[in-house]
Amino acid sequence: MALKKNSGGVVYSSEHGRMCPGCGRPIKECTCAAKQTAPPSDGIVRVSRQTKGRKGKGVTLITGVPLDDAGIKALATRLKQRCGSGGTVKDGVIETQGDHCALLLDELKKLGWVVKRAGG
Repeated sequence: MALKKNSGGVVYSSEHGRMCPGCGRPIKECTCAAKQTAPPSDGIVRVSRQTKGRKGKGVTLITGVPLDDAGIKALATRLKQRCGSGGTVKDGVIETQGDHCALLLDELKKLGWVVKRAGG
């Protein structure tokens, strides 16, 4: 049975249990998780501040982290707790609300990565 991409697919099957929304297979046979790898990186983690498209509200961006999606989300949670602010992960970029560049530079250096300040 071929599922259309926009149909949403089967979420649960009484025969197989939970189904993967990406490939439509049972969770135990899912091939989507195996395809996820770390994005290509030059080995330098960059920290920058940006207000563009956010109505003047500043966010701190962290790019170039050599981790997979689950690792980036876990790191983002840790960094947001350290800053005491909210944020999100979009396309492998960690966005933390507010200007926390100095704090995040120190925190990432403690984790052992080569970190540079990017932008102005």
